[in-house]
Amino acid sequence: MIARRHILLLALAAFVALAATAAAQETGTVTNSAVPFRVNFGVETGNQGQEVDVGIKVLFAITLLTLAPSLLLLMTCFTRIVIVLSFVRTALSLQGTPANQIIIGLSLFITFFIMAPVWERIDKDALTPYQAKQISSQEALGNASGHIRNFMLKQARPKDVELFVSMARLGPTAPDQLPLKVVIPGFVLSELRTAFQMGFLLFVPFILIDLVVATVLMSLGMMMMPPVTIALPLKLLLFVLVDGWSLVVRSLMQSFGF
Repeated sequence: MIARRHILLLALAAFVALAATAAAQETGTVTNSAVPFRVNFGVETGNQGQEVDVGIKVLFAITLLTLAPSLLLLMTCFTRIVIVLSFVRTALSLQGTPANQIIIGLSLFITFFIMAPVWERIDKDALTPYQAKQISSQEALGNASGHIRNFMLKQARPKDVELFVSMARLGPTAPDQLPLKVVIPGFVLSELRTAFQMGFLLFVPFILIDLVVATVLMSLGMMMMPPVTIALPLKLLLFVLVDGWSLVVRSLMQSFGF
């Protein structure tokens, strides 16, 4: 009886094992057939050359669109304006007033105002004829770059442009034939120099106020009183009384021939 019981238990265990194995196989088959796609990690070989080429072109176009605003701003009067307005804030000993957004926004609007004649000439000689299919894209690009080149050469110092002409090893070239790779860096150097000159002139009256306040406090024996505490309200009062923002903006526009 004991031997028969052992045999029955072994047979029952074998039957359960076989049933579990069959159920697992069926589950695996259903799972594999239910997945409609597969994920492949790696690089597939084959006819993928054209797709890779298109992807590189799209990446290059996105990168160019990202850098385009900065490149365009360098070819306008924005550089000089934003630097001078930043110097005004620093000379007044104001850390975050006006905010960077306000300075950049004001610089952009002044840039649009100053560059409006150039944009109008570009629209007249390049964009409108191109949209009317009267000229080709190369001619439109040449006309537009010519107006931008004339603006930059008018504002740039000849010394700065000649520096890059000599570094590029160009021979005697007419100004209207100079490539933009030479004109743009020379123009940017000139804008930086002019902006720093204007910034120095802005600092002079405020430095005098700091010196006078510091001297008065020393003579009164108030050595523990920070001079900035007294000088800052005096700077703001002087700047408001002389209508400082209007003077700065007018000087900036007159420096571009307005």
